Amino acid sequence: MRFFNQRKKSVIIILVLFLALLAVFSGFGTEVAEAQPIQVPDVEFEMGGEEDDPEQLVGFLQLLLLLAVLTLAPAFIILMTSFTRIVVVFGLLRNAMATQQVPPNQVIIGLALFLTLFVMFPVFNQINDNALQPYLDEEITQEEAFEEAADPLRDFMFNHTRERDLALFVNMADMDEPEDEDDIPLHVLIPAFVISELKTAFEIGFWLYVPFLIVDMTVATVLMSMGMMMLPPVVISMPFKILLFVLVDGWHLVVSSLMEGLM
Repeated sequence: MRFFNQRKKSVIIILVLFLALLAVFSGFGTEVAEAQPIQVPDVEFEMGGEEDDPEQLVGFLQLLLLLAVLTLAPAFIILMTSFTRIVVVFGLLRNAMATQQVPPNQVIIGLALFLTLFVMFPVFNQINDNALQPYLDEEITQEEAFEEAADPLRDFMFNHTRERDLALFVNMADMDEPEDEDDIPLHVLIPAFVISELKTAFEIGFWLYVPFLIVDMTVATVLMSMGMMMLPPVVISMPFKILLFVLVDGWHLVVSSLMEGLM
C-alpha cells in the first residue's frame, strides 16, 4: 500500500509540473503573438541616372566589370604567374624536412607572393607602360589595352610552357594547327602553362627530397642496429635534417635556383 501511495503522489506531482509548464508556455506564446511585428525598411536600388545621360550607366557597368575582375585577381596571380611553382616547391620542401607547420602557411605564401612580384616585375612594368597608363590617359581603347596587357603575360607563359602540354590542350580544343604563338588563345595557353609549372615544381621537389631521405635512412639503420626499433626515426632525424639544411644555406640555394629558372 505504501508503494502505491508513493506512486500516486509522484504521478500527481508530475501532472502539476506539466500543467504549470503548459501555462507558462501558453502565456509566452500569447506574448509573442501580441508583440508587434518587426518593421523592415524598404530598400530601393536604382541603376544609372537620368534617361538622357547614358554615360552614367556605362560608367556604372564598367565599375561592376572592374569589381568582377578584382574578385578574379587572386586566380590570375596564382595561375598566370610563377606563384604556382614557388609555393609548391616550398610546400614539398617543408614536407621533406618533416617540420610539420614550420614555416607556417602564412610565411610560405607571403614569401611566394613577394618572390612572384620580384619575378613578374618586368612583366608588370610592361603592362603598366603599354596598357594601363595609355588607357588611363584615354590614348587607347579598352580592347587595345587588354591586348597590350596580355602580350607580356603570353610571352612569359610561352617561355615556361612545354610544347607537349601545349599540344595537349590544342588538340583537346579541336583547333587547327597554329602557325605561331599569336594563334593560340589564352584559354588554351593558361592550363598548359599551369601543368607545366606543376611538373617543374614536382621535379624540383624530388631533388629536394633525396638528401633528406638519405638522412632518414641512415638514422633508421643506426637505430635498428642499436635495437631501438620502438623509437621513431623521424624524432632523431629531424634535427639532423635542419642542421644539414642550415649548413648548406638551403634557403639561399632553393630561392636562387627558383629565380634562375624563372628569370
